[in-house]
Amino acid sequence: MITQENFENTKNLLKIHDQCHLLAFWPELNPTQKQTLLTQIEQLDWAQIDYWVENLVKKTTTPALPDGLAPASFYDAEPADTEQQRKYAQALNLGKELISAGKVAAFVVAGGQGTRLGFDGPKGDFRISPVNDKTLFQLFAETIAAVSKTYQTLCPWYIMTSSLNHAETREIFRSNDYYGLDEKYVFIFEQGTLPNFGLDGKILLADKANIARSPDGHGGSLKALYRSGALEDMKKRGVELLSYFQVDNPLINIFDPLFIGLHALDQAEMSSKAVIKTGPKEKVGNFCLVDGSLTVIEYSDLPDHLAEKRNADGSLTFQLGSIAIHIISTSFVERLNAKGFSLPLHKAVKKIPHIDQHGNPVEPTEPNGIKLETFVFDAVPLASKSIILQTLRSQEFAPTKNATGVDSVETSRQMMVARAADWLESASVPIRKKPDGSPDCLIEIAPSFALQKEDVKAKLDQIPKIKPGDKIYLA
Repeated sequence: MITQENFENTKNLLKIHDQCHLLAFWPELNPTQKQTLLTQIEQLDWAQIDYWVENLVKKTTTPALPDGLAPASFYDAEPADTEQQRKYAQALNLGKELISAGKVAAFVVAGGQGTRLGFDGPKGDFRISPVNDKTLFQLFAETIAAVSKTYQTLCPWYIMTSSLNHAETREIFRSNDYYGLDEKYVFIFEQGTLPNFGLDGKILLADKANIARSPDGHGGSLKALYRSGALEDMKKRGVELLSYFQVDNPLINIFDPLFIGLHALDQAEMSSKAVIKTGPKEKVGNFCLVDGSLTVIEYSDLPDHLAEKRNADGSLTFQLGSIAIHIISTSFVERLNAKGFSLPLHKAVKKIPHIDQHGNPVEPTEPNGIKLETFVFDAVPLASKSIILQTLRSQEFAPTKNATGVDSVETSRQMMVARAADWLESASVPIRKKPDGSPDCLIEIAPSFALQKEDVKAKLDQIPKIKPGDKIYLA
């Protein structure tokens, strides 16, 4: 119940922080709307609001880079020598043991919408596979089912949504009968949000009774795991490691025993996969060392002279690109939350729908406000130990971010077909090529048929002769 004292306290709070406009439409609100708005205002982190406004929202300068950036060391995709061969073999066996023991869970960050793909709905519901037109969610679910069968276990799946798509995502899973997975092993939870700001530092209103808010970025996952009860659920199941990935990558190798095993052998808390960058300014984070600590520097923050710096052999000095694939120890997530940690906020200038001072809706055609978000890779320096494993782009990184062009629906499907053709060719299955070198057919390999290249050789009798122009689905 709203009291006059409660209202006056809130009014004074807003005055102190120069945000009195949030109550501009108070007389027009009904009791329920008033309570909603007061609750939202009370839940804001007012100890931080002023700092964010002065140091992020209004500031136009780029944060200074730390001194002494150095390239990070990493494990090669293939072992470089005999000693490393032995370690990789040990790691592979350990990874398989951990998966079989039910100690590894899948964790997908799926809070995004398919807007940039021209799709109205959660991005995970976008149909991406080249032959059977499966959605991203279905591909991941089939992979988890195939891994569970191969390792004779039940692998849990944790799915982080956002306020934009939580209810719809839950309904998608329900209506698809959880894609054949046991519902009890699928844990769907929502990430937090942060207020949106105008360029002048004023918090925007979505409508007269609601503050405009946006998801707090994939870095919010580490707090959401704790707050949602997901972490507690993991402890009950004996899950010790999370295979973290983002929803837009259909090539992801969710349960990679080598990566899992290297992480465990080296007693790491948060580990990463990396690709060799295609060029100095590729739009991926850069793995760097700062005073011996592993850090990721955003592509937009790395100065040209460092981005373009090269080694004696011509390779980029800062060549490792971050692709949002991690192994995260659950004990690390628990340790961070026990200390009340916070990741740095990053500023994004965006088009933000809101209402103006007269209560009229504003649908901007140009960027008009600031969204703040956290990035999960900013947790890497907080880990006591962190390793990097190089992976091959062609095998594991085909982001579906745009409708056309770079990292698009088209390029993602092309890479899915190319990987499938590569797997078949490795088993001596002939694939006719077009003049540009791409397969002259469409091929889709279901996770139930093969989880990795080596699985194909055992199923040669199930593979038909492939002719130019064929559409082949192997399951």
